[in-house]
Amino acid sequence: MDWQAIWLTARLAAIVSAVLLLISLPLAHWLTFSRRRWTFLVESIVSLPLVLPPTVLGFYLLMAMGSRSPLGRWWTEWTGQGLAFTFEGLVIASVCYSLPFAVQPIAAAFAQVDRTLRDASAVLGASRWRTFFRITLPLSVEGVLAGVVLSFAHTVGEFGIVLMIGGSIPGVTRTVSIAIYDDVQALRYAEANQTALALLAFSLTVLLCVYGLRRKPWTLGPSA
Repeated sequence: MDWQAIWLTARLAAIVSAVLLLISLPLAHWLTFSRRRWTFLVESIVSLPLVLPPTVLGFYLLMAMGSRSPLGRWWTEWTGQGLAFTFEGLVIASVCYSLPFAVQPIAAAFAQVDRTLRDASAVLGASRWRTFFRITLPLSVEGVLAGVVLSFAHTVGEFGIVLMIGGSIPGVTRTVSIAIYDDVQALRYAEANQTALALLAFSLTVLLCVYGLRRKPWTLGPSA
């Protein structure tokens, strides 16, 4: 079993999940409660990775990270190295690809919060931020946890995006899914089977956690 690939994958998934949590909370809140007519356009763009082939998204992300792109030139000037085929490039690509898996569960949880509680908070003089942290967020904790778990698991299982953006550089971009692919290509079926079984067990555990969260009778309520 390729422990180097497993450690790199875990580190990638942890970083991506943390970044997505910071992005998804305000984005999901805006998508849920915004009354602007063009909100559906933003929602469609966020959900695009769900229907877009990974190779298509990976191609455009690769072009955006290339040395001739504004982002690629800025990154090269700042760090002295390119962005494509690096761990940092994988993080950016994974954030883009896993974004809907974090936003949608959180937005669905926000939408289930009783509107009268939010209205009562506003009538009592609470600011939007105070209402969010004292009412909306505590009542949506299971959706937030589901979003974090799903984004972590989705990042662990990525293949097409990783192959397009990172390739297979040991210790840099070679994740678990790429390691399995390389083992199969080299006819190392025993090694591939061990890694695949570990990934299968992890995926099943994640699904058990997500569906368990949906069924658990949470007692956490609005903060006093």
